[in-house]
Amino acid sequence: MASDLFGSGPLARKPAAPKPEPIRGTPGESGYTAADIEVLEGLEPVRRRPGMYIGGTDEKALHHLFAEVIDNAMDEAVAGHATFISVEMEADGFVAVSDNGRGIPIDPHPKFPDKSALEVILTTLHSGGKFGSKAYSTSGGLHGVGVSVVNALSETLEVEVARAQKLYRQLYSRGAPASELEEVGPVHNRRGTRVRFKPDALIFGPNAHLKPTRLFAMTRAKAYLFAGIEVRWSCTPELLIGIDDVPEKETFRFPGGLKDYLRATIEGQALLTADIFSGRVEANDGPGAVEWALAWTEDGDSVTRSYCNTIPTPEGGTHEQGLRTALLRGLRAYADLTGNKKFKDVTSEDVMAGCVGLLSIFIREPEFQGQTKEKLSSSEAVRLVETSMRDPFDHWLAASPTQARKLIDRVIERAEDRMRRRSEKETLRKTATRKLRLPGKLADCTQDHAKGAELFIVEGDSAGGSAKQARARQNQAVLPLRGKILNVANAGVEKLAQNQQLQDLLLALGCGTRSSYRDEDLRYERIIVMTDADVDGAHIASLLVTYFYREIPGLIRGGHLYLAVPPLYRITAGATTIYARDDAEREKLIATTFKNKKVDVGRFKGLGEMMPQQLRETTMDPKKRTLLRVEIAEDDEIETRNAVERLMGSKAEARFHFIQERAAFAGELDV
Repeated sequence: MASDLFGSGPLARKPAAPKPEPIRGTPGESGYTAADIEVLEGLEPVRRRPGMYIGGTDEKALHHLFAEVIDNAMDEAVAGHATFISVEMEADGFVAVSDNGRGIPIDPHPKFPDKSALEVILTTLHSGGKFGSKAYSTSGGLHGVGVSVVNALSETLEVEVARAQKLYRQLYSRGAPASELEEVGPVHNRRGTRVRFKPDALIFGPNAHLKPTRLFAMTRAKAYLFAGIEVRWSCTPELLIGIDDVPEKETFRFPGGLKDYLRATIEGQALLTADIFSGRVEANDGPGAVEWALAWTEDGDSVTRSYCNTIPTPEGGTHEQGLRTALLRGLRAYADLTGNKKFKDVTSEDVMAGCVGLLSIFIREPEFQGQTKEKLSSSEAVRLVETSMRDPFDHWLAASPTQARKLIDRVIERAEDRMRRRSEKETLRKTATRKLRLPGKLADCTQDHAKGAELFIVEGDSAGGSAKQARARQNQAVLPLRGKILNVANAGVEKLAQNQQLQDLLLALGCGTRSSYRDEDLRYERIIVMTDADVDGAHIASLLVTYFYREIPGLIRGGHLYLAVPPLYRITAGATTIYARDDAEREKLIATTFKNKKVDVGRFKGLGEMMPQQLRETTMDPKKRTLLRVEIAEDDEIETRNAVERLMGSKAEARFHFIQERAAFAGELDV
């Protein structure tokens, strides 16, 4: 018979294990015993570690106590049981919040028959009526720690409850009952709960005080978040000395809800969209709602304030994700519908640029990150917000095509700026560890400073060759371009980034584009566009000026951009040679300078046909040349922008109308 693991037969047993020896710790552990293990009961954990419950003991955490109390009152209003909320600031540091809701229950609690439900709520963590959906279908309180934390961190808290025409009162001190629940007497015109508390100086410091300005703003915001609720504010005059923007008494009621809130927020700002996009949609599949108000400003920063069950979520979350998705998809669909092909690179960040938005949702049992509820993490909020806003946004865009086009143009412009900055940052990163590489066709000047330096941008290698020989090498540089450059007025950022000629030009300048333009990094004092004196040359010059106007307007505003004026004709009589810029000057010179003389008139087909000496003395020598400085009409910049878009943009019909309007001024051209 085969033996098993512990003996020689099937009935053999495992030997008994030896008794363990006593654990002998190191000398440093000898004083660590069970007596050192503390068990914190009741609200003591809150007082020991307030940061775990309200994020710290700074001013923000201090005002979070008020938020917890007024949130409870708002939950009563949202549930349909309260029609008003009152906030009172007192001179002695107390703040009182009242509502006319159902009042906290005062009867004995089933699990703690020797305590009232009121005392359980105020002295026990994770207790309350918001865990299920019977008392509140939607609420801001989730963990049952809000008002108990306020009680724990208050020097004194007094609560009054009016129920069934009777008034009850109980006092607390630093989380513990300081009196029994007493029945004060009958009341006939009052119901609801009043919580009056004073933050504990032992926790927040002797100089920590609730600020009237901050509490006033928080109180007013609650009124906006639930249309129709009346919120009453009062503050002791002593607290308002030196404060001008907080009244002693005020009553808030905003029937328009978030739209009224947004209108007050953006008052005085220039709007890109004349109308505020606002609305409210009730959820179809149970309790819940989405309300929003959005506007895009001309020059303002992006600000999005969001709320869940009236709780501010300053760090955003899934409901803001749904908002951004709805707006991006709505604008993309409208752009596709109107044939705008530039929208493909737009992101939600581009859509939200310049947007001032307010978003409020109500959902059952929301999930937040942390007890202070600064960020919503409920996954269903994405779909709820997106589906609620999408159709109303489509209708809003369709109702005002002009407004929609302005918004789409702004969003595309933001996207192009973003992609341009990314491209420039990538270029800087690549060249940060190695010497700057200039374009191969650039004949740079020898001086190493911008003062007095000139860059001539010429058309083609032939003209470039003549210009390179004609230049003054010390301070004049030449960059030849190959034919007509890209028309940036109707090209996307990708085409700009892929266009080698424009990248070479930008690299030669060294100054960046648009908002990244740096005048101190410009490598030349004057940028001179030097093209042939014919129609094609004028077209190339127009394309270059359009590029500088759209992409590097700072260069023009700095007075750095010029147009050279090369001659079109050479007129010779005997040993005398002069040059004419155009037909009119040619006729004038022949009639005056060469009167009754036989002249030989030669027409330059381009700069490449001119001898270097001729190009230098007519177009490049500062003593003899003529330059036209390009400027932006600052007094009518909108008209300038519209003219560039009309003449150089993607809409051919705009140029056709321009030609038709001016057909009467066109004569026969001598070609």
